[in-house]
Amino acid sequence: MVISAVAKSLNDWGSLSCTSPSLMWPGRPCRDCGTVHFTGDHSRFMETMPQDPVDMVDDLVKMGVYKQNQLRAADTVNTYELRKALFLKRVGRNDPKREKLILALCEQAGGLENAFAAAFGPQAGLFFADSVRNSGATRREFLKNMALGAALVTLASCAGGSEEPVAEDTAAPIDTSSLEKTDIQVGFIPITCATPIIMSEPLGFYEKYGFNASVVKMPSWGAVRDSAIAGELDAYHMLAPMPIAMTLGLGSAAFGVKLASIENVNGQAITVAQRHLGNVEGPADFKGFVIGVPFPYSMHNLLLRYYLASGGLDPDVDVQIRPVPPPDSIAQLIAGDIDAMLMPDPFNQRAVYEEAGFIHMLTKDLWDGHPCCAFAASDDWITAHPNSFRSLNKAIIEAAAYAQDPANRSEIAAAISDRAFLNQPVEVVEAVLTGNFDDGQGNTLSVPDRIGFEPYPWQSFAKWISSQLVRWELLGEGNTAATVSNSDIDQVGAEVFLTDLARELALELGQEPPFETDRTETLAFDTFDPTASADYVKSQIDQFGK
Repeated sequence: MVISAVAKSLNDWGSLSCTSPSLMWPGRPCRDCGTVHFTGDHSRFMETMPQDPVDMVDDLVKMGVYKQNQLRAADTVNTYELRKALFLKRVGRNDPKREKLILALCEQAGGLENAFAAAFGPQAGLFFADSVRNSGATRREFLKNMALGAALVTLASCAGGSEEPVAEDTAAPIDTSSLEKTDIQVGFIPITCATPIIMSEPLGFYEKYGFNASVVKMPSWGAVRDSAIAGELDAYHMLAPMPIAMTLGLGSAAFGVKLASIENVNGQAITVAQRHLGNVEGPADFKGFVIGVPFPYSMHNLLLRYYLASGGLDPDVDVQIRPVPPPDSIAQLIAGDIDAMLMPDPFNQRAVYEEAGFIHMLTKDLWDGHPCCAFAASDDWITAHPNSFRSLNKAIIEAAAYAQDPANRSEIAAAISDRAFLNQPVEVVEAVLTGNFDDGQGNTLSVPDRIGFEPYPWQSFAKWISSQLVRWELLGEGNTAATVSNSDIDQVGAEVFLTDLARELALELGQEPPFETDRTETLAFDTFDPTASADYVKSQIDQFGK
């Protein structure tokens, strides 16, 4: 190992300072920071650091040393200057004298690139051995360069970062050799429901699994559907009911789509125009309203109908439900084109931010843990790229687990608020992801599970969705509560929701997914038994009407 070899060769060096242009002696405290550097554990950790400087910087981003929004601010800087600027910022601590020392060390090591290789490359010894052979350098010069490179590591470790030791990464490298396609594009709608799909680009989850991936912003759910059918992209952010609707040919020609994993649970709200403040207390007060939802085959539409019917309203008679692309929703609310909306965030929170509306109800209060959006791909793409599909889904599942941790929410908000992604104020996105928000009615609320990222695609989700398509006669002519059986509904979920695969991939990631495929779902006004979906629809109609 580079570090230990240099230390042994320089064993007559005394106790060193972090600002000394030399290698720290193992076991002796640093005079600057008081910590002991380059223990055996530290050395083994350093062996896992990449050799290429760009890869090293990417690793430091993932470790939290550099934040992604800081990197994007420097996107006009060329590669070499960016490496230099980042390294000086971290190691130099904005101290001109310290930066001068670092640059001198880099020069002595043969330039910045060589310094990175000496400091962080697991094969740095080979690099300098080649230098010795090719240049005729003496062994003393070789050891000097090694020591200079190691000194840069010492400086970095004393640069004022976390005092907690860095955990050793013992995970085996991911084998990407079997991927049929690595250059991929994933379509998304700019909403927080797409968080795992979006964040996987700037935070490196796609890259980890061998993909050169780009996320592509889509204008509407209709565009997502049409693009999927045309085969224009590789995979998609879809509303959870969309793969069912597309596979069954509802609203378009039949086209096979699989729901691979759930993107988010909860994360929606019913928002009412500010002009109606004080006049809306419950579902009956929505009578006569024009209400926006993002797509007919959406959880938003189904949950809105569920809520309105509980107040005695017929959603097809007493209100007008209108499809509205989420990015257009605030403008339509302000213009008076719609009176209310059940939309994905961050547009509910953005309505509060713009003083255009107030949050009447979070959808988690209608069904805590309900699905909303999903990661999906067409049957054709999956058949042509089975290994790529499996790895891509695995990346999404891992990203969802990262997003589920509240400690990561602020970082994620900063990463996905960018113009290329959500194009929203960071404070709006952070309010949604953290659950600390104003509701536009004078209340400041703390609801940590306002949105969650639980990727497991329960079959009971698919069965509830199908039951509501039956209830509201959205399955097409002849598919009514009187004609559809429990087995008919069960078959749809089994065909479209890849529950078993999601479990398998989660287990490979070391997660603890459920082994059941169904669960009883508790909603605000009833309980859904997934073994009796058709009976549930009949009971809803008996209690609340169609």
